[in-house]
Amino acid sequence: MNQTAYLSRNYAPSRELKAGARQLHRLAEGSQPEQPYTLFTLKPLGPLLGAEIEGVDLAVPLSSELKAELHHAFLEWKVLFFRNQDITSEQQVAFAKEWGELEKHPFLPQGNAEEITRFEKNANMTGNENIWHTDVSWRQEPALGSVLRLSEVPALGGDTLWCDMGAAYDNLPDEIKERIDGLTAIHDFTTTFGRFLPPDVLNVKQAEFPAAEHPIVRTHPETGRKTLFVNAVFTIRIVGLEEEQSEQLLNYLFSQAHIPEYQIRFRWEPNSVAFWDNRATQHYAVSDYFPHRRVAERVSIAGDRPF
Repeated sequence: MNQTAYLSRNYAPSRELKAGARQLHRLAEGSQPEQPYTLFTLKPLGPLLGAEIEGVDLAVPLSSELKAELHHAFLEWKVLFFRNQDITSEQQVAFAKEWGELEKHPFLPQGNAEEITRFEKNANMTGNENIWHTDVSWRQEPALGSVLRLSEVPALGGDTLWCDMGAAYDNLPDEIKERIDGLTAIHDFTTTFGRFLPPDVLNVKQAEFPAAEHPIVRTHPETGRKTLFVNAVFTIRIVGLEEEQSEQLLNYLFSQAHIPEYQIRFRWEPNSVAFWDNRATQHYAVSDYFPHRRVAERVSIAGDRPF
C-alpha cells in the first residue's frame, strides 16, 4: 500500500474500541442492600473494590460480631487494608485462621511457620510477581483468600494492584459471554514454578498437583456473582479448542484485567496488611523498586473447587 492510500480517508484500521462508561457494579445483581459498618470505619479506595479499615487491631482476637462485620466488608469490597498493624507472624496466622484452614505453598520460601510464605526482595532477588494472576489457580481447590503483611517497604515503588474480575465479566460483549459459557480451562504450575525444578522433582510435584480443570466463568460460592476465572500465569489451555483458537481467546480474556476502571492501587507502608478474596480478584505486584528491599509475608486460606 503506497503513502497516498494511507493518507486517504478510505483507509481505516479494523479495531475494537470501547470508550465511555462501563458497568461498575460492586455487588451482584439482587444482592442485599449495603449495610452500615458500626464496629470500624471503612474508607473506600474506589467504586468497585478496595477499602481501608480503621479502628481494628489485628493483634487482638476477633469477637464474633467483629468477624461477621469484617466478613461482610470482605465480600462487598473484595480487598480490605489495615495500616499500622505491628503484629507478629503468629498473630497474622491467627487472623487468617478465622476464615478457614490454611494452606502452605509447595514452591515458595517459607517464613517461620509452614503456613507463611516469605517474599524478600533485594539487590539479589527481583520482584517477579508483576503479571496479573490469581494465586494457586493450579490447585484443584484454589485459595479462598490471602493475608499479606509488609514489614519493610522501599521509599518509592512496590505498590500492588487488584482487579475486580466480576466487573471484568460484566463488561464482556454478549457474544463473548455466549462463547465462553460452559467452557473450562486447564491450570498448571509447570510453566512457572516447574521451570526451576529438576526433572525427577518435577515428576513428583506433577503427580502431587495434577493439572486442574476449572470453569472459565466461575460463580462466587458466597455472593453468587459470576467472575472471569482465567489468568495469564497459570491458565494454559481452553478445553475443546484448537491451540490457536484457545490462545487467541485466552489472550483476549487475560487483557480484561488490564482495564483501569476495574482496578485499585495500594501504596504500602511498613506494617500494612491486605486481606483479599482470591475468588473474585486478580492482583499485580509492581516491580519498580530494584535493588531496594521489600519484605512481605503471606498466609493463604484454603478454598473450594470452582463451579
